[in-house]
Amino acid sequence: MSSYDIERYLNVRSAYGASFGPDGERLSFLMDTTGTAQVWTLESARAWPEQRTFYDERVTFASWSPERPELIFGMDEGGNERAQLFRLDAETGVIENVTTMPTAKHRWGGWSHGGERFAFTSNRRDESVFDVYVQGRDETGDDARLVYEGDGWLSLSGWSPDDSRLLVSQAYSNFDQDLYVLDLAADERELEHLTPHEGDVRYQSASWAPDGTGIYLVTDDGEADTLYLAYLDIESGELETVADGDGWNVDGIALDDETGRFVYSRNVEGYTDLTVGEFDPDDPTSFETFAEPDLPGGISGGVSFDPDAERFALSTTGETINTNVFVVDIEERRSSGSATQSHDIEAGEAEQWTSAPTAGIPPESFEDSELVAVESFDGLEVPGFLTLPDGTDAVEGDGDGVPVIVDIHGGPESQRRPSFSSVKQYFLDRGYAYFEPNVRGSSGYGSDYASLDDVEKRMDSVADIDACVDWLQDHPAIDPDRIVAKGGSYGGFMVLAALTEYPDRWAAGIDVVGIANFVTFLENTGDWRRELREAEYGSLADDREFLEDISPINNVENIEAPLFVLHGENDPRVPVGEAEQIAEKAAEQGVPVRKLIFEDEGHGFSKLENRIEAYSEIADFLDEHV
Repeated sequence: MSSYDIERYLNVRSAYGASFGPDGERLSFLMDTTGTAQVWTLESARAWPEQRTFYDERVTFASWSPERPELIFGMDEGGNERAQLFRLDAETGVIENVTTMPTAKHRWGGWSHGGERFAFTSNRRDESVFDVYVQGRDETGDDARLVYEGDGWLSLSGWSPDDSRLLVSQAYSNFDQDLYVLDLAADERELEHLTPHEGDVRYQSASWAPDGTGIYLVTDDGEADTLYLAYLDIESGELETVADGDGWNVDGIALDDETGRFVYSRNVEGYTDLTVGEFDPDDPTSFETFAEPDLPGGISGGVSFDPDAERFALSTTGETINTNVFVVDIEERRSSGSATQSHDIEAGEAEQWTSAPTAGIPPESFEDSELVAVESFDGLEVPGFLTLPDGTDAVEGDGDGVPVIVDIHGGPESQRRPSFSSVKQYFLDRGYAYFEPNVRGSSGYGSDYASLDDVEKRMDSVADIDACVDWLQDHPAIDPDRIVAKGGSYGGFMVLAALTEYPDRWAAGIDVVGIANFVTFLENTGDWRRELREAEYGSLADDREFLEDISPINNVENIEAPLFVLHGENDPRVPVGEAEQIAEKAAEQGVPVRKLIFEDEGHGFSKLENRIEAYSEIADFLDEHV
């Protein structure tokens, strides 16, 4: 039995989403101390933070104005993902809803450099497409100016250095995008196409170069299998390689467009490798590097530079380290303070600014994983992270092994990485092993690997799960008769598919906001998402028969293992009907089924009380059946 209950583990806090204020001293960040992420600020490292928002709903981001003590933050209602934008006056604490369109989604596009305007995309005109809007900082939602009517999934990558243009991205799928420039001063605004191409090509993490004549981005343009850092000259259209990932993806770049200083990250077997540098103003493909940041944990991201780009903030985490915000000095400097208190700060030195607590659980009790590789049915090596509970004796013995939870990520173009999970640590403390596979179709291992589950190859990824079960059953620390399938969203589909395709392998299944029927899912998902999802799964017009064939709801008679289905009533991505139909049909087959629907949640569970209820019931369910 666990040393601490699930409520204690779910009270392990996370601090992330940092943004430097215009004075370079104050830092905002998000922290879930109240049970949902809210905006907090603090004046210096480990200072007492001040909570700035007090909502029951989670805040999704916060961004300081570059010139004034104010910030914009985003928040939806009940998980419906129809985010509104709010402006917080950091001096008075007054908060104003600046979009006031609760039926529409608003996707943040950034402040202008002068802080007089901000931009966003929204589907307020037509729910299925996103348009580009510009709005004055002191204007209301009705005053927002529609500056371009889109015809798809548009998002913004920031204002040009002179604030005359916007960098626009259009996504056709997770592996195919285009970049455009929108000239706000033009009489007739049209998108200037920067990336004409054939086939699927990724153009991501785009940032303006300091002189505004080019774009830095990560891409797999050409014959590349993995993402590399590139420079795109706007006038000539020439794309030049700046840095490759040495066989791994360059995940993205954060760039200060005044100084040319940057941080880019590589995803190396799931771990983050950071490079800090500064571009040569005379040669946009050349740069000098600074000291590598000295950070704990294995995963870092969310870079925000201070106004002079002398420091940057980011969040960092590891399997045994909950998420906190650190500030990294780019160059050696003398710290501020009295003569007796000041000291030399070395380049690359990272200072922890936030103190998100571990709810009194000793950090040394958290367990690390081992990176392993499993050979699948066709010889493909599937990477995964295996974590064993403390005291597990990895020796042969009938019935002496521990139960294991196979936790399958969503996406499908996602990746399980070795970051902190309070839920995983709770089940490890209860004596469960934890296995997190990155089956074919996962991101992080190249375009070829990610495409191995496309449309007609969908069930090959489910066969990877079967191979993982074979591997686990042969592992001396694992009880082969107590293997549990768990997953959320697309991972929920993988659970249901594994239960229907390989029914005798499982002791139980846990489906969280999962897809049971691809046809009804595509028919009922948000209008703005359907085209993107059809690009991955197949279309209703061309692939309906195949989609019906692989849908777990149409093979429900094969399920043998007890099933727990959890969902949010307001889920705009995978509608709650997916949970309703699989729970009903499985129960009709005599399968032990438990169902839990939260009326105030969407695609996942953001509220602390709901998460406590969900995982308490999951623990009870596993105690009963495993």
